[in-house]
Amino acid sequence: MTPLRTALFQGPGGVPGSTADSLAALDRAAREAAARGARLLVASEMYLTGYSIGERVAELAEPADGPGAEAVSRIAARHGIAVAYGYPERDGDAVYNSAGLVGPDGARLADYRKTHLYGGFESSAFRPGDTPVVQADLDGVRVGMLVCYDVEFPENVRAHALAGTELLLVPTALMRPYEIVAETLLPARAFENQLYIAYANRCGTEGADGGGGAVTFAGLSCLAAPDGTVRARAGAGADLITADVDPGRLRASRADNPYLRDRRPELYASLV
Repeated sequence: MTPLRTALFQGPGGVPGSTADSLAALDRAAREAAARGARLLVASEMYLTGYSIGERVAELAEPADGPGAEAVSRIAARHGIAVAYGYPERDGDAVYNSAGLVGPDGARLADYRKTHLYGGFESSAFRPGDTPVVQADLDGVRVGMLVCYDVEFPENVRAHALAGTELLLVPTALMRPYEIVAETLLPARAFENQLYIAYANRCGTEGADGGGGAVTFAGLSCLAAPDGTVRARAGAGADLITADVDPGRLRASRADNPYLRDRRPELYASLV
């Protein structure tokens, strides 16, 4: 099977609160990623609006099929590349911290609502999702989705591994001083669960104007492989990195690594 070349877009997107600016930056990133042969582009958590936007979350939230989603679909179709991205989703009176996946033809493939909310801002601005595993098929690869803090709970990633996820997409807004998550936890999660993880972070500082509280993001976006190595890693600044997700290597790694086969679920009931 042909490897799925995956691009991770690490950037502030644009001016926080400006969806139009973020979409313009996404269009440029999609064009460049497609030129490098990528079939999938992963952007960060709350990519369309910015993360540290305070009370503007409710104002800027859109339905999963709203104008922002339609614009992303046009970008994906124009460049022939699938796009995963974060956004604030409105569903009636509820607002969710969500991630969407659009296929290279612009068709919507999946929507996921963050299940584990981090800190006071998220807990007050969003309702937690209640569907732990969301998947889609892309070029023969089973793709799953989580958002940021979700990946720090081992149960979430193990649930994806048991459901057959091969590539786990994690739009994130990891802030300093928690670089250990990107540098240590992500490769460990990929190894212990025998899957690829595409972890796309933000960079720079947002909220310095007081709108959402100043936050400095850690960068360090990466594609972690099932052997525990990191196939591509960004630094602290804006970047677009690419690496291949190889289903053949994944099958070989799963054959050699016994973690999933050697589980004893009957011993784990007390954990839940």
